[in-house]
Amino acid sequence: MAALGNHTLNLCKSSALDFSEALYAKSTPSKASVFRGRGQKLEICGGVARSSFLTPIKAMEAPETTTHANGRPGDVLTNDCSGLSGKSTLKMSTVGNSSNIVWHKCSVEKSDRQELLNQKGCVIWITGLSGSGKSTLACALSRALHARGKLTYILDGDNCRHGLNRDLSFKAEDRAENIRRIGEVAKLFADAGVICIASLISPFRKERDACRGLLPEGDFIEVYMDVPLQVCEARDPKGLYELARAGKIKGFTGVDDPYEPPLNSEIVLQQREGICDSPCVLAETVISYLERKGYLEA
Repeated sequence: MAALGNHTLNLCKSSALDFSEALYAKSTPSKASVFRGRGQKLEICGGVARSSFLTPIKAMEAPETTTHANGRPGDVLTNDCSGLSGKSTLKMSTVGNSSNIVWHKCSVEKSDRQELLNQKGCVIWITGLSGSGKSTLACALSRALHARGKLTYILDGDNCRHGLNRDLSFKAEDRAENIRRIGEVAKLFADAGVICIASLISPFRKERDACRGLLPEGDFIEVYMDVPLQVCEARDPKGLYELARAGKIKGFTGVDDPYEPPLNSEIVLQQREGICDSPCVLAETVISYLERKGYLEA
């Protein structure tokens, strides 16, 4: 049954006509209408929807359950409302300040999304001093992977502060929260099957390791931009080192705040004064790693 305005309609099926729906109107519409379904003519006349051939036959009821092509039970709606009764045997959890929450598992999993995209979701975490070329590498890497038909997304430190983290300052606790949030978002992208490229200074090992711990083993790929401070300061693309040296910016990494280099990065990209590979060459180094580890195929 279906409702249309103030009229009640019966949904019917005519196997002889080979079209899936015909309508039988219990009340008379004020005006006749003509429709077409798979080349067959359907007329509404005097409250009755009929074909010009045979009287429609009532459709068979759909089965209550269904199964996906991969064999797993589907997430389907049925007439059984027992799951909405308020009685639940699910185990409640408390995470941080959130209590009485339950993780809802879906039948479409990470492996399904990866198969759809023909790639493996992961996080490429680019860390280094300001001016070391993190954002430049991220864009070159995203472009090169896009050219190979791979789906990526960049989480740039400054970009995230335009929206997601706009409420955070550059105090120590806010910088830590900035990294935590980006780590959680990066985890979601990886779970979606996307190759997520996070580009931010992230100066402390503890915070980077915490983001690594959010992902399955091997899915966090740390890329260290090993560029000396003097080279970064000579570049100073945003003019931040000059402001920090003048005392106009406090707690600037590399000037009056420390940077802890990674101890066991998956990839180290060294650049020295006078020796600087192009962003495309550096991106190919990262892509070679992804290929060896099987991330560019499902």
